[in-house]
Amino acid sequence: MSTSSSPSLPDERLAAGAARLASRYAGHFAPETVLGLLADSYTRLVVLAERLTADRLDALAHTQGLTSGPTRVLFVCSHNAGRSQMAAALLAHRAGDAVTVSSAGTHPADQVEPHIEQALTEAGVDLADAYPKPLTEEVVQAADIVITMGCGDACPVVPGRRYLDWPVADPEGAPIAVVRDIRDAIDAHITELLTQLVH
Repeated sequence: MSTSSSPSLPDERLAAGAARLASRYAGHFAPETVLGLLADSYTRLVVLAERLTADRLDALAHTQGLTSGPTRVLFVCSHNAGRSQMAAALLAHRAGDAVTVSSAGTHPADQVEPHIEQALTEAGVDLADAYPKPLTEEVVQAADIVITMGCGDACPVVPGRRYLDWPVADPEGAPIAVVRDIRDAIDAHITELLTQLVH
């Protein structure tokens, strides 16, 4: 039976991939299992694509003067899976609607580091909807303050933006005790930043 006619696929262009995966895992998983997981993965990525597009459109609208709002702060690191995610979550938690916060990575990872969510949850900060995002021109152009966190020369420079660099250790693969220390170091920077933003 051809997978191209399967009603389980949300997009028929996935048929070739479904066939390759079914062949690769033949004897381990039934074709129905492969189709189910592929369809679920595709749906999850579509949802992320919509969220990323909404973020980019919001930034573009701000840049073009179609919307106004509070100071926009962008955190940038290499993978957007650790430091920049923690910084964005902590600032959003503490500043509320007083600041628009975003984060991105020059080479985004597949997922947020597991210990990042744990360390933030312990501090009463929710990271449930976070996902690594690519650094796009729209979000950089819309930012009033760009805070870099270890991305080096790959971090963008846009004239007229205020730039800060926070030399914070990379939590990738670190034990939870180290991640907590990194979280606290970032939070100290957040405290200083908030003091500057309210004046």
